Amino acid sequence: MEATHAATDVAEKIRQAQTFRGTPPEAFPSRYPNIATLLAERARASPEAPYLVTYPDEESRREWTYAAFWERVCRAANAFSGLGIGKGDRVATLCVNEDATVVTYLAALSLGAVVVPLNPGEDDARARYVLEHAQAKLLVHRPDFGERAVHLTDGLDNLRQRIVTGSRPGADAPCLDDLTAAASAKPPDLSAPGLGDEAIIVYTSGTTGEPKGVVLCHRNLLADIEGMARWHRIGSEDRLMCVLPIHHVNGMVVTLLTPIWCGASVVLNRKFRTETFWKRLSSERVQIVSVVPTLLQYLLQEPGGVSEFDLSSFRHLICGAGPLTVELASSFEEKFGCRIVHGYGLSETTCYSSFLPIDLPASEHRRWMRDSGFPSIGLAISPNEMAIHDESGQPLGPGQRGEIVIRGHNVMLYYFRRPEANAETFKNGWFRSGDEGFFETDSQGCPNYFITGRLKELIIRGGVNLSTFEVDEVLMHIPGVRCGLAVGFENTWYGEEVGAYVVPEEGASLDAESILAHCRKVLPFAKAPKVVVFGSDVPATSTGKYQRTRLKHHFKAYRETQFRDPSR
Repeated sequence: MEATHAATDVAEKIRQAQTFRGTPPEAFPSRYPNIATLLAERARASPEAPYLVTYPDEESRREWTYAAFWERVCRAANAFSGLGIGKGDRVATLCVNEDATVVTYLAALSLGAVVVPLNPGEDDARARYVLEHAQAKLLVHRPDFGERAVHLTDGLDNLRQRIVTGSRPGADAPCLDDLTAAASAKPPDLSAPGLGDEAIIVYTSGTTGEPKGVVLCHRNLLADIEGMARWHRIGSEDRLMCVLPIHHVNGMVVTLLTPIWCGASVVLNRKFRTETFWKRLSSERVQIVSVVPTLLQYLLQEPGGVSEFDLSSFRHLICGAGPLTVELASSFEEKFGCRIVHGYGLSETTCYSSFLPIDLPASEHRRWMRDSGFPSIGLAISPNEMAIHDESGQPLGPGQRGEIVIRGHNVMLYYFRRPEANAETFKNGWFRSGDEGFFETDSQGCPNYFITGRLKELIIRGGVNLSTFEVDEVLMHIPGVRCGLAVGFENTWYGEEVGAYVVPEEGASLDAESILAHCRKVLPFAKAPKVVVFGSDVPATSTGKYQRTRLKHHFKAYRETQFRDPSR
């Protein structure tokens, strides 16, 4: 009986977290019951309008209209249906950024099936865990992942079928092109998936423990893409560009699904390449591109500027999903003359929850990006509300640091088969992000939010919480530092101490003592790094998020060291 009451209480807390300004999730207003209905409407209303442009290689280009792409989706959906895939079934993908992946996603969604995208860069143990935990029934994979797919699926009870993308003679599984060519182009029954039905399960890419499956429904997707389309004022004539992996919500939701909301188009790149980035923005007349801070850093290292390219159509970059420092943002905007619209979100909130306004005067934009020690992540967008809470779930005021919390129509349904995680995450009727932040009010009294770091990545030195992002900012201001990250490492004297992991720019002459001295001029001794470790690269997720916890082992030798303030 107690377990039943507890489960009921958690369910009510989740419902509260999915409520936006008093409107519960079941009352979410939408013209479309699911994503496929939206795509079908675009194909009917604007059949010849372009939807998807891809570059299978650097020498070729393909373009699909809404009508042509919808036909491919219908054929794939009917092919999947013929294999026994229906509402609620899990369709996993082991694919890359290409048109076949987009077709697979939308075909599965049109049947009411649930898409489970696998990260091809994930190790086999975690990839198999996802397939097994999600109870995948079908795996769609690239031909070159064939041997790996066989290994990953061997002995899985739920998995019934594999499909290879493309058309490959001699393949050991049915080929997607062959199946779709033989299937009917008749649209599937689009009444199958409803707003509250599961649509996608995205597994978090944490560095420790088992990944958690974030379950998103059609309502989540429709709410967030509408909010982003309105915020960025995307119209039917606009074109976005995708350089991020579409197995993650950033690439999938921002640049694949949001354009469908307004009948816009998207240029899908196989992967990010600095040498083609500006050229493609120019040649495709792109208005908006979504990136992560790591990619800004790569672009800054590329010699030359953008003067040779016609960027008159380009408006701004969307940037989030990782720690953006004031130094990196200001250096990029000054070098390239392009505005960064900084934002914030998580897989658990579908994608983005906040953005800086896109039409701020230049002086106001610089103020919010530079003057508070951290670039602002902006204002909450319409599908959700945001706040800063203390440890007991009480709201905090301007300038007070606490946990960023979110509630609204883009908040996930739940973590799949993780009741304990759900109880903890939603215990206060808000989604608890695990990120530390604060807000400052603007001239209209609106809260502009800032993120200062992951709560679990905070360095707790002698019982005092220290922000890793604050130290990162100081390190990034040092000439010759390409990347500088604060790392908390185990220390006998203070529990944890502050280390600095530094990747120098090519040809830069840096030494540990000068870096430590610079930091001590800016930071109090407690916050300043005590040790510098140099490296050539930084471990990161496929979406560019730095994994600083994987750097802790570099500082093991200093566990017993007592660091003393040299000024005393």
